[in-house]
Amino acid sequence: MKPFRFQKLDFIHWWSATSNSASKESACVRQSAKTRSPILLITISIAALTGTIGHRFYNEPKLAIGTPAPQTIRAPADATVEDQLATEAARKEASQSSLSIFMVNQAQTRQIKANFKRTLAEVQKTRQAAGPLPYVDPGVLSTSVQVYLRRMDSTDFQALRKELDRRPPQRPEQPSLEAQKAWEQLLDYRDQDSEDLSWSQLMQRLSQAQRRYQTAVRESRLPASEIHLILSPVDQVWKDAPQQLTAVQDRMLAQGIPPGLPPQVLRQAIQLNLADLNPDIQAAGMPLLRSLLMPNLSIDPAGTLRQREQAAQTVQPVTVSVTEGETIVTAGAPITQANFVLLDHFGLSKRGINGGGLALMVTLVSGAIAIFWLIQTRVRPSLSRRDYILILLLSLTVPLIPWAFELSYASLPAVGLLVGSFYGSILGATVIILLTALMPLGLGGGLSTLLAIAAGSLVGSIFASRPRAREELALLGLVVAVTQGLTAFVLLTATGVALASALGTAALQGLIGMGWSVIALGVSPYLENLFDLVTPIRLAELANPNRPLLKRLAQEAPGTFQHTLFVATLAEAGARALGGNVELVRTGTLYHDIGKMHDAQAFIENQMQGKNLHEQLNDPWQSADIIIKHVTEGLVMARRCRLPKAVRAFIPEHQGTMAVAYFHHQAQEIVANDPEREAVNEADFRYAGPIPQSRETGIVMLADSCEAALRSLKDATPDTAKQTVNKIFKARWQDEQLVDSQLTRENLNTLLDVFIDVWMQFHHKRIPYPMSNLPTIGRQNM
Repeated sequence: MKPFRFQKLDFIHWWSATSNSASKESACVRQSAKTRSPILLITISIAALTGTIGHRFYNEPKLAIGTPAPQTIRAPADATVEDQLATEAARKEASQSSLSIFMVNQAQTRQIKANFKRTLAEVQKTRQAAGPLPYVDPGVLSTSVQVYLRRMDSTDFQALRKELDRRPPQRPEQPSLEAQKAWEQLLDYRDQDSEDLSWSQLMQRLSQAQRRYQTAVRESRLPASEIHLILSPVDQVWKDAPQQLTAVQDRMLAQGIPPGLPPQVLRQAIQLNLADLNPDIQAAGMPLLRSLLMPNLSIDPAGTLRQREQAAQTVQPVTVSVTEGETIVTAGAPITQANFVLLDHFGLSKRGINGGGLALMVTLVSGAIAIFWLIQTRVRPSLSRRDYILILLLSLTVPLIPWAFELSYASLPAVGLLVGSFYGSILGATVIILLTALMPLGLGGGLSTLLAIAAGSLVGSIFASRPRAREELALLGLVVAVTQGLTAFVLLTATGVALASALGTAALQGLIGMGWSVIALGVSPYLENLFDLVTPIRLAELANPNRPLLKRLAQEAPGTFQHTLFVATLAEAGARALGGNVELVRTGTLYHDIGKMHDAQAFIENQMQGKNLHEQLNDPWQSADIIIKHVTEGLVMARRCRLPKAVRAFIPEHQGTMAVAYFHHQAQEIVANDPEREAVNEADFRYAGPIPQSRETGIVMLADSCEAALRSLKDATPDTAKQTVNKIFKARWQDEQLVDSQLTRENLNTLLDVFIDVWMQFHHKRIPYPMSNLPTIGRQNM
């Protein structure tokens, strides 16, 4: 059977030439309105951004630092003036050179102690597996010789024993000190006649101790380089070693181990703390502590900030003094910072408007707006004036906050997160990049600080459109803070700033990034409501079935609620197939019929008792008015609950200007049987509209129209279902309900297949169970 396609049906000439002409004319008008340049908004944007970013050009001195003096200028009076730039530079240097404040990281400390405790337990297990030490009387063999013989390789030990059994034995060539002592003591004992322990018994004990030792070493999880030192102390000496080593560890952790401590310094510290212990315990404890002790100090951001502030406050203001008649600067000499301070104090710096600077700033700001406009028209062409105003206001906070509060570029992370969340990653990143390029031209400031904040802001703007919950947005704020702090650390260390100072500045930058992320998270719901924005997060929150309107709908109109859920399933699948806004479709569909709560029993899906209100009324005009009223009542409820405009649009647009066909036909029959009645006015039976203005509302109109028809097809074939859906699509197209929805015939073909697929998933075949099992099966499937 050939696939059933929408374009193959017999409705090529669905619309007349007149309606075609009218549609084209209205489309031209709409296109003209969309492409009309918002000259006023662009002018305001250029003026606002130029005025805030380039405000220094309105009062810029002509005799600035570095310019040659046009003449010799003398002081008109005695004066002592503070050089604010020099003072700020001195305080900044003092702040950056101050040491960071560290605090004990309790989590890291607990982890180190837990690792040390596990390692000591493994040591105890290994020592028990290796057997007691000494394993023979020290009067027979010294303890050091027993340690040496126990850890000898079995092959070497057998060779030594074989040599000792010779008469006379041949001493090994170039023996070590330990081997020499073992040879002499074994040879002496062999020649003795001991009744307590024979030579063969001694060899047997040595072999047994060797086997246990080798087995313990193989099965231990301790490092091979440490295990022989750990097993060397005799049991009597080792008895108190775990407590002693734990005390050393606790003492060193309480003193604190800073990050970046050189290994040789840590080794010396361990040696000093082990100095009072047995030498064997020192030898065993050194590798253990050296491998397990880790830095447990971390920078205290608040303490470091206080320390820096205190260091900066100790710097006295830098002043420049001059007496009356003294030369400030000679003709032709370049003006220095000290010269400029005095000139500016006496009003001799010739401040005024820098026309060239302002012209350059206007050009750059205009170029930035043009770049934004080009990108925006390609990725988000549907922005309204309200959206442009919000983006402008957010952008203005970047120059205004440093101007008013001396916090350089601080609000960039918040702007990146908000613009990226509201309008997508591309527009968010565009705004951050353009602002980063413009800010230094008008405000100056540290480049490393700007780049660090810009890096965190760019990360935030790129990923801000992905979160579907406030928790995810909060986690993104942490990523912004880490990126900002890490970038600051890399840039500062690359420019030669001391490590401790770079760490403190990086921690401060991280806190700034986190703070602005928290601010963005806090203000985003208010901006969403104030500027009527529909973000994925807000749509997800509105789609929560525990929202008041949806809870009321489920309780007061349960049939309508079930109808809504099936329509949402159809519409979501259709929007996903066409690449539409699935979140908006889901949320809009859930609210599209809330107006039916005004008289739930007037709609057949809620008539559970079989009573039909309209049969009692027997007035198709009144019945049609009740049905049509669910749209106006729904809009009232939506406005009262402050639903976004994009969600409210689904309420009237899912019905468009369609006629209430059943009651319209009923009214025509009544008029036909009663000639005295006036002719039926079709407008009385049509919804007020508007018709769908977007693909999303058009999809919901089709899904809503198909829901009842598809639900009723329980035993129909897919071809029958396709024929039914095609009839509905044809009726909506002929009625010109989809003319403004941007849905094409190809889109309708796709929706046809999707709706049928969803219908088949809902009405798949079930296994027929035996009647005797039905009670049990019924209980299981409920």
